[in-house]
Amino acid sequence: MIIPVIYGDGIGEDVSKAGIKVIDAALAKVGKKIEWKKVLAGEEAFEKTGEYLPSETMDAIKEYKVAIKGPLATPVGGGIRSLNVTLRQELDLFACVRPVKWFKGVPAPVKFPEKLDVVIFRENTEDVYSGIEFKEGTDDAKKVIDFFNSMGKFIREDSGVGIKPISEFGTKRIVKAAIEYAIKHNRKKVTLVHKGNIMKFTEGAFSEWGYEVAKDYDIEVNDVIADAMFQQLLLRPDEYDVIVAPNLNGDYLSDACAAQVGGLGIAPGGNINYSTGIALFEATHGTAPKYKGMDKVNPGSFILSGVMMLEHIGYNDAAEMVLKAFEKTILQKKVTYDLERQMEGATLLKCSEFADAIIENMSN
Repeated sequence: MIIPVIYGDGIGEDVSKAGIKVIDAALAKVGKKIEWKKVLAGEEAFEKTGEYLPSETMDAIKEYKVAIKGPLATPVGGGIRSLNVTLRQELDLFACVRPVKWFKGVPAPVKFPEKLDVVIFRENTEDVYSGIEFKEGTDDAKKVIDFFNSMGKFIREDSGVGIKPISEFGTKRIVKAAIEYAIKHNRKKVTLVHKGNIMKFTEGAFSEWGYEVAKDYDIEVNDVIADAMFQQLLLRPDEYDVIVAPNLNGDYLSDACAAQVGGLGIAPGGNINYSTGIALFEATHGTAPKYKGMDKVNPGSFILSGVMMLEHIGYNDAAEMVLKAFEKTILQKKVTYDLERQMEGATLLKCSEFADAIIENMSN
C-alpha cells in the first residue's frame, strides 16, 4: 500500500521520521508493509518549487486516498493562508476527528485525567475558517461594511470583516458522521456543542439541524452551549462521549481537552471525508521552529495519528501493537523532555530514542 507523507516544517521532519519508524516496525511484526511516498508542502515545497502547496501533492493525496503529515507553518496576520485549512477545504475533508484520552503515567494538570475519554468531531470547512475575510481599510471591507450598515447593522468603519457561514448541508453531514462513528464504536452519547443562544441563525441552526439528523438513529443526543461545555469537561468529563461542533468551537475544545491529558504533544487527529474516502492524518501541534533538527520533541502526536490511520485502513493489529508499546514506554518513564520535566525519576530521551524505546517494547 502506498501512502503519501508530508514531513512538515520546523520539527516536522524529526517527528515524522520517528513516527514512520514506529509504524513500520509494527507493520513488519504483523506481516504488512506501507510504501511511503514523500510529497511536498510548506517551506520545503516553496524552496524547491516556488509553491507552498504544489498541485502534485494534492493529486497524490486524491490518488492514494490516505495520507499523513507533520505540522505546517502558517504566519499570523499577513502572508500565506493556512495550509492546513487549504488542505481540508480543497480536499473537502469535512470531519476533523480528534480522539482525546489519558495514557497511564502521563502527567496531567487535573486530578482525574482518566475520566476524560472523548472523540471530538469538528466541522472542518465552514464557520470563520471559510476564508471569507476583508482587511480593514480596503475597498472590499468598505463595501461589506456599507452593505450591512445600510441594513441597520452597525459596524465601525475601521473594522476588518469576516463572514461566518454554517450550512444545513455541512452541519448534517458532520453530525451524521459523528453519530455513525459513535454507533460503530459502541459510544453511548453524542453531544452537539454550539453558541446558539447568541448566534441563533448559524450555531443555533447547527443544533436544530443536528437534532433533525438524530431522529433517524437510535442513540442519545443532547446539546450544550459552548462556554458551559468547557466547564463540563473539567467538572464532569465522564458524562461526555462523542462531541460534534462547528469549526471554531471544535478547535478550542480539542486543544483544551488535550491539555487535560498531557498536551498536544500526544494528541492525534485525522481529517476525513467519509463519502470520498480521502483521509489526511496529522500531528496536531505546531512547528516549534526553535527545536528544528534538534531531535528533541515528542513524536507522540504523529505516532498516535498513525495509529488512527492504521485503524482507518484496517490494520488494527499493528495499531493495537503501537498503542500498547506507546503506553508501556510512558509507564517506564522513558520520555522526551516535555514529559520528563514533569515526572520524577524519568529517563530523558531524544525524539528518535523515544521511537526506539517504543519499538523495543513491541518485542517485550
